[in-house]
Amino acid sequence: MSDIKLTFLGAAGEVTGSSYLVETPHVRFMVDCGMFQGGREADGKNRAALNFDVKSLDFVLLTHAHIDHCGLLPRLTAFGYTGPIYASEATAALTRYMLEDSARIQEKDALDRTKRSRKAKEKLPEIAPLYSIEQARDCVGTLTGIDWETRISLHRDVAVTIRNTGHIIGSASFDVEITCGADMRRVVFSGDVGSPHRMLVPDPVSPPAADVLLIESTYGNRTHRPIEKTRDELIEAIARAHREKGNLAVPAFAVGRTQELVLMLLDLVRAGKIAHPPTVFIDSPLAEKATEVTRKFLRDTDEEAQALFGGLNSGKIPLKVIYTASPEESRAINEIRSGAFIIAGSGMCEAGRIRHHLMHNLPRPECGVVFVGYQGEGTMGRRLVDGAKSVRIMREDIDVRAQIYTLGGLSAHADQSGLLSYMRGIKKVPSQTYIVHGDAAVSKEFAGVIQAQLGWQTMLPVGGQTVTL
Repeated sequence: MSDIKLTFLGAAGEVTGSSYLVETPHVRFMVDCGMFQGGREADGKNRAALNFDVKSLDFVLLTHAHIDHCGLLPRLTAFGYTGPIYASEATAALTRYMLEDSARIQEKDALDRTKRSRKAKEKLPEIAPLYSIEQARDCVGTLTGIDWETRISLHRDVAVTIRNTGHIIGSASFDVEITCGADMRRVVFSGDVGSPHRMLVPDPVSPPAADVLLIESTYGNRTHRPIEKTRDELIEAIARAHREKGNLAVPAFAVGRTQELVLMLLDLVRAGKIAHPPTVFIDSPLAEKATEVTRKFLRDTDEEAQALFGGLNSGKIPLKVIYTASPEESRAINEIRSGAFIIAGSGMCEAGRIRHHLMHNLPRPECGVVFVGYQGEGTMGRRLVDGAKSVRIMREDIDVRAQIYTLGGLSAHADQSGLLSYMRGIKKVPSQTYIVHGDAAVSKEFAGVIQAQLGWQTMLPVGGQTVTL
């Protein structure tokens, strides 16, 4: 059998930058093309990525629309790739908005950094964004939606089947059948695996078999808090803010987490668990668009989600939800001293409107900041979760006096037991299992758990490593 080579371009020993290159003598393709996020090294890694002949790629597979999985696609096409990018239909729809939003952030950050360097009289060239809004829009034209659970031939040597992973709407694993010579290898890319029994999306679907498995490990070393405890913590955070006459600021990913959180609030209000419902501000044009896509693809959501969205639309559930599109509407929220539940991006506090709300609410002890997702190493969100007494936002030192809450049960990623359950669903045990998409120490611990509980042999790849399948 001729060699099938797999190169780990990202998310190996780290959480972000998901990207994998598969090569045989006859076909060459990528799975995901994600942006590195968090920490000072991220920008340099993003600029150094894709340092190979991208024009030689036959196609690209995209597991879902989060930026750490799709965020470098505009650079890929700007470098000359013109082939198709395959994803679920919902992912194809979401990615358009995600990339345009990312491009706006890239352009603004580049402009701000250039202005700062000139103000400091540094003799530096103008700083270029990773990509422009125009390049993001050009990239979107190559996205092609494919159906769930349908085997599709993408090349004479490659067929794929996508299955729902219950992470965000449209999130998929890729079951890739690669023929090389007289043999065939089934390579499964898990993408991001969601927690079971969530309100927004269905439970993850395991593939029936795999010769090679790439499994994410974001939370491979822990167990999430029970959802009941998470609900209780959210109720208490809202009750405290009401008693103390403060606000709650909620850094949340625009896609997935925002919709999940709104559903939980709707459910709690419907059940009478929140005596004084706050006014919910979704301060994110991207989140509004993501919600529109979610409603368009309600068939990909859980039945409970469909009922709750119906209750909101009909007014039967008395929760006031306001979308703030313009910068003026966003700034007006900061005039509100109490009763506001402000959901804004970015989820790790690295950019976006949440930073303005943090500036206004972090110094106030009557307020709270509610974290509902993973906080990567080196991010402001991680520093706040770890107990920082002050943080620097827009060149100002901001004291942290607000109450910090971490609601682990809302994670869109499966915990250790959820990941093991997903793996147990694979009836044919893989001969090669690669632990990816996790901090190095977490992936190592999860590898030991897999070997102890499942008896599978595991490998811990590093960035840039190439292996033979």
